[in-house]
Amino acid sequence: MRALAGDIGRLLGVHTPAGWCWRGRHVKLVDGTTIVMPDTSDNQGEYPQPESQKRGIGFPIARLVGVISLAQGAVLDVAMGPYKGKGTGEHALFRELLSSFARGDVMVADSYYCSYFLVAALMQMGVDFVFEQHGARDTDFRTGEKLGCHDHRVSWNKPVRPEWMTPEEYVRFPAQLAVREARVGKKTLVTSFLNPREVCKRALGKLFLQRWNVELDLRNVKTTLGMAMLSCKSPEMCEKELWVYMLAYNLIRLLMAQAASQAGVLPRELSFKHTVQVWLAWSQKQFLSVAAEDLTALFRLIALVRVGMRPGRIEPRAVKQRPKPFPRLQTPRRRARRNIRLYGHPQRLRA
Repeated sequence: MRALAGDIGRLLGVHTPAGWCWRGRHVKLVDGTTIVMPDTSDNQGEYPQPESQKRGIGFPIARLVGVISLAQGAVLDVAMGPYKGKGTGEHALFRELLSSFARGDVMVADSYYCSYFLVAALMQMGVDFVFEQHGARDTDFRTGEKLGCHDHRVSWNKPVRPEWMTPEEYVRFPAQLAVREARVGKKTLVTSFLNPREVCKRALGKLFLQRWNVELDLRNVKTTLGMAMLSCKSPEMCEKELWVYMLAYNLIRLLMAQAASQAGVLPRELSFKHTVQVWLAWSQKQFLSVAAEDLTALFRLIALVRVGMRPGRIEPRAVKQRPKPFPRLQTPRRRARRNIRLYGHPQRLRA
């Protein structure tokens, strides 16, 4: 399943028109998320629940880090690991995905990935990057080589060796890195594009704004396709189920890319959910056919609905719908059933 999903992603990357790329270059988005799975002893052993949850009332939780193409939204690779423990952070999982990048690619990610050793590794691979500045690093635009207003080139010194890195690996990293820091709006961006005449601040800001697409892509695969809660009862089957979802997601993205190519638009302008609905209706009506006119009609239906472009959109991070007035389950279900048999149902919480 992993090989099939990866083949679809690579196929889309190879056949991506230059007009869909950023200045003719492939931009790859990186971000992490979590998923939960059934509460079985096997799943708990491989992906233990958070320590804040009591035994028997939580769910095993896994961390995912994915590499997604900006041009067509295909998942190129995913790393999966426990939510907690040594070597399970997003940086450790991302190091498993470095083979997804090739010389000339551009990586865009949030401030969590803005670290010295990751930046150095990307530079050694010939991969450019645009990150938001990490909150632990101070940016003083009075230092370094001034490139413009709130725009300069500075040198980062190599920090002390982290615990996960061997001394041999540490020696191979350079003592200093030359990076560019630029403030665009209210964000400070860190990038390897050192020449402002080639890539100006405004272009950096517009490119980083598209990082939000990775959040929408993760929402599509978790909410629209239903991967937020897996259903298998063993870690091996959960991993296989994960890649079935990724394969289905990439196949939907393949349909969207074909429809966008036929309609002369960008794949990001089409609706993922609408494509899923059209395909389900199309397949259930048994209209499947390899005839050119049928495929043309399918792609025309997919391209009917466009996604609205709403730059600078602001929404409150709050839920309007009120939850049911029931308390949370604070004891294992078996014990809760026994208490009901002995003492009856507890009174509902007052609104």
